[in-house]
Amino acid sequence: MSDYVLETKDLVKHFPLTTGILFKKQIGAVQAVDGINLQLRRGETLGIVGESGCGKSTLARLLVGLETPTSGAITVRGKDISRLRGGEMRRYRRNIQLVMQDPYTSLNPRMTVGDIIGEPFDIHPEVVPKRDRRRKVQELLELVGSNPDHINRYPHQFSGGQRQRIGIARALALQPEIIVCDEPVSALDVSIQAQVVNLLKRLQNELGLSYIFIAHDLSVVRHIADRVGVMYLGKIAEIGTEDEIYERTTHPYTQALLSAVPVPDPKLRGLRDQIVLEGDVPSPADPPSGCRFRTRCWKAQDICAVESPALTVRPGSDHPSACHFAEVRDVVHAVE
Repeated sequence: MSDYVLETKDLVKHFPLTTGILFKKQIGAVQAVDGINLQLRRGETLGIVGESGCGKSTLARLLVGLETPTSGAITVRGKDISRLRGGEMRRYRRNIQLVMQDPYTSLNPRMTVGDIIGEPFDIHPEVVPKRDRRRKVQELLELVGSNPDHINRYPHQFSGGQRQRIGIARALALQPEIIVCDEPVSALDVSIQAQVVNLLKRLQNELGLSYIFIAHDLSVVRHIADRVGVMYLGKIAEIGTEDEIYERTTHPYTQALLSAVPVPDPKLRGLRDQIVLEGDVPSPADPPSGCRFRTRCWKAQDICAVESPALTVRPGSDHPSACHFAEVRDVVHAVE
């Protein structure tokens, strides 16, 4: 049996671009996710980072079954779930849940906290008998550090951090093995972000959870992730352990991201080798040929426009990188 609880194999999601009203004709496609290969071990946190529009949220929706892949496979415990439908998909979703980005829009304002957290039991009545649901909801509230006596309150009566705890409690209701966190702290104040990240780490240790943690804040990801994958225009540019990515990064895009992190220590600012990327991010509907980062890369050569670099371990490196000219470069940054 595989050591991985979740794997993706050449995962692709293209959204068609059409013209016409009655007789629609496809004229192209937005290549949101284009050949992603990932593995997640039990009890591990895999961080996914990248700029807005790189395909992170689409990847999250694919993993939880809210989108159907264009091609490729998603395997959970050795079973391909990418084409499941109906009852089979419903059973699969018990095992993988989603914590959404915005706690202000992810909770139904017309439902009480008890109804929101207990709603998964209506879909999966076999999990908890009806007579025990109120007690179970209160236990979930207590588990995430909320007051179980607030079960009859509405979302507008809670702060952003408290709402996100409710969202986490809802994700835990069906006792999943995997939780996909789609930028769960980006809408929160910094102090509250730390509380939510610490809560997620505690729950992982207590319940043996595996996380896909999606974010654009590199410092947050470093505090929670065991491994980190860097996405650019629908592809994985580099992937490795936390130390490999933050201390021995080899891909030019990752190096640029790290160099952009603010340095609070004035003594280190003069040592900063800041990398300023030129140009705009290309459209995922018309990505560059070859390496997708080449139009903004200072290392780009002729081969970069012709041949798409494979995600592989390059000479002098200890982790995979999708760059023909990958090399370790010291970057002074503030991600500690």
